[in-house]
Amino acid sequence: MRTQNYQRYFLVVSTTFAVLVAVTLLLAQPQTSSVITNKGTEAGKVEPKAEKGENDATGVSDFDFLVGSWRVHHRRLKERLAGNHDWIEFEGTCAMQKILGGAGNMDDNVLNFPGGAYRAVTLRTYDPAKGQWSIWWFDSRNPSHLDPPVVGGFKNGVGTFYAEDTFKGKPIRVRFLWTNLATKPHWEQAFSDDGGKTWETNWIMEFVRIP
Repeated sequence: MRTQNYQRYFLVVSTTFAVLVAVTLLLAQPQTSSVITNKGTEAGKVEPKAEKGENDATGVSDFDFLVGSWRVHHRRLKERLAGNHDWIEFEGTCAMQKILGGAGNMDDNVLNFPGGAYRAVTLRTYDPAKGQWSIWWFDSRNPSHLDPPVVGGFKNGVGTFYAEDTFKGKPIRVRFLWTNLATKPHWEQAFSDDGGKTWETNWIMEFVRIP
């Protein structure tokens, strides 16, 4: 990517980040806790809230396992929600650091996609009042676009996050899963176009720490 494109990319990310920080600080004021609906297992079933004390003590440290530098193996479904079973595999890197005094984090990603390498940034912020994380993804190929954040948390060593979004003009649910945190972290993304009754996994990342 040319220098002026990098400058535009980081200008947009920096501006958006500043807005998100302001919104996060505003939302961090005490308010009634909300819950996440997990339609992927049973329609209308409500995920139990994490214990308040547990959130206060450990929630803000949920992503500490990801701090540092990583090699990442990617598998992406060639076509999403199209009955496709062809996967594209490629390599990348990820460098993650804490921000906001530990109440958030961000990572810089290089994705060596076969059609051309690109960069992306993940921004995560923690709301202690709700015991929830919000996660945004910025893609350098379209740096002015911001998807709705996925929201959720960790339970029994598994991170589960949901968002309502659209795909090709149709409403979908988006799900992020984090597993295998202690050794080689595993992340995957899935879409549902039937309200969470069924899910199609379309992107998988396997992380190996760089010494």
